[in-house]
Amino acid sequence: MNIVFLDSTAIPKHIPIPRPTFAHTWIEYEHTSSAETIERAKDADIVITSKVIFDRETLKQLPKLKLIAITATGTNNVDLVAAEEMGITVRNVTGYSSTTVPEHVMGLIFALKHSLAGWLRDQMEAKWSESKQFCYFDYPITDVFGSTLGVVGKGCLGTEVGRLANAVGMKVLYAEHKDATVCREGYTPFEEVLKQADIVTLHCPLTETTKNLINAETLSKMKKGAFLINTGRGPLIDELALVDALKTGHLGGAALDVMVKEPPEKDNSLILAAKTMPNLIITPHIAWASDSAVTTLVGKVMQNIEEFVQQLNQK
Repeated sequence: MNIVFLDSTAIPKHIPIPRPTFAHTWIEYEHTSSAETIERAKDADIVITSKVIFDRETLKQLPKLKLIAITATGTNNVDLVAAEEMGITVRNVTGYSSTTVPEHVMGLIFALKHSLAGWLRDQMEAKWSESKQFCYFDYPITDVFGSTLGVVGKGCLGTEVGRLANAVGMKVLYAEHKDATVCREGYTPFEEVLKQADIVTLHCPLTETTKNLINAETLSKMKKGAFLINTGRGPLIDELALVDALKTGHLGGAALDVMVKEPPEKDNSLILAAKTMPNLIITPHIAWASDSAVTTLVGKVMQNIEEFVQQLNQK
């Protein structure tokens, strides 16, 4: 089996990637552009990738390809319909980030509520040293305890965020689907969550119905001064509408681990805004990436490959 890993820098270098037990060749590239994909993958039986695009036209030119092993949960970089038509198996990995993402969200909640980014920035400019008393009060500080958290998405990540939030004394509301005619038990109508929540955190999948779920209209319905957190998918949010909500002061702050385009352009409106807004926190899509989570991830990727080859050999 010829195995080609097309974007190995999607895995931190200090995390060892296990190798298959069956006979194989292994070629690894740190990055692969769309122009390089076909040449690098043309002799591969198995491709490992995180974000390299495999559309129909690309797949048509890879007749030897049998398996695409994705080092992530999302499969939107692969045309799944075309892959199935061509007999190419696609395997992703789920469940590896069920601890690290909720912990990251909780960290962002505390950072926003206590204005930690603002205080940190000040120390880069020696502002405390120049203070005439032992402290100063330039940024708002509000309690996490007693706050209402609105969770959009009640899968394993949203549920775990809710559990952790309950543990620190937050009230948790799980949002029903937007425009739903019936509200399921254990859920609260979407617009009611926007009105009540001090913090809204997004954990729903990206679909045609959830793209730009948070837009000018839905932002206007959020409680004034509320916070927005997104560790799901960037396109869940209309980025320009978010910038406007922050600039007008309708939102008290936001924390994002994902963007519409990744990596973002240097002149992205949110990237520029974050340079001047201490209430806007951006992390580079690393909520999933604790050492234990990545170790679990690469183990599951290799398990997917081993199981696929075993099944292939049994045919």
